[in-house]
Amino acid sequence: MSDLHQLIESLLAIPSVRDKVLIERTYEPLGDSVSTGLSAGEQVRLGDDCAAIPDGMGGYTLFASEGIIPAFLNRDPWFAGYSAVMVNISDVCAMGGLPVALTNVIWTPDQPGSRAVWEGMLAACRAYDVPMVGGHTCYGSDGLHLAVSIIGKAHRLLTSFDARPGEQLLIAVDMNGAFYGDYPFWNASTTASPNDLQRTLRLPHQIAQMGWSSAAKDISMGGIIGTLAMLTRTSGVGATLNLDALPIPPGVSLLKWLTSFPSYGYLLSVPDQYLQPTLDLFASNGITAATVGGITDEAGIQLAYNQQLVSFPLDEIMPAQSY
Repeated sequence: MSDLHQLIESLLAIPSVRDKVLIERTYEPLGDSVSTGLSAGEQVRLGDDCAAIPDGMGGYTLFASEGIIPAFLNRDPWFAGYSAVMVNISDVCAMGGLPVALTNVIWTPDQPGSRAVWEGMLAACRAYDVPMVGGHTCYGSDGLHLAVSIIGKAHRLLTSFDARPGEQLLIAVDMNGAFYGDYPFWNASTTASPNDLQRTLRLPHQIAQMGWSSAAKDISMGGIIGTLAMLTRTSGVGATLNLDALPIPPGVSLLKWLTSFPSYGYLLSVPDQYLQPTLDLFASNGITAATVGGITDEAGIQLAYNQQLVSFPLDEIMPAQSY
């Protein structure tokens, strides 16, 4: 078995990768789009990082939410609270938007039981300068649970639906970090200055406003492979991912990096004429960016590595049972 085939076999064994490949199953009851009810024929497409709701003024209200896995929340409540805010902000930014405000829902046995969660959430709110404006708390609960929602605003969107064959696949990651404990999380957030965090969160918005790209996703659980699978499915395209071109932190294995969740990481589909200015924008703001493949008109993902080209078997993946 070749190195690439072994890598693919290892990727297929990771539950978060399988879940992202099959994520459309989670919203099957709703279908692919829903009507906003605000005006006739106005639809919100499902499967993006945020719901993009037309605001009637030529722009969009962005709406997203995140639930936190209980095991993570109970093991590290401060960082879970911080992460719940951070990932919501990333979802808004991935759509070319800017965050406006957050709310939360907390289930907790008592007030002291949620203190660390609150401290983590508010630390992230201060770091990114996005306010927590309300929510709901359920005291007397059997355990600790957390969900956080966000609204944002956008004028020109980056979506999961608009990658086009012939465009270049670009990755942008803040490499100025380290793995957080034994989690598959590359942390370049809690160690960064608020000024840096607030400046770099605006970069996808700038790209959208300039018209340099129409399609992007933030790299989430499931890593680069899971995120690319979601992007290609919703856009109805395929992709080639050149693993030899992938920027990787020193000392980190390819498998670990492919399935890691960076605090700042995006995949973008970029036309040739806008590739260099997009790369330059990220580089000038301390973000590592590289061209790592291309968008194709043939469905599926082709992985290139060590002069090998192998198809990633998306159609053969079965759902994960548990984490």
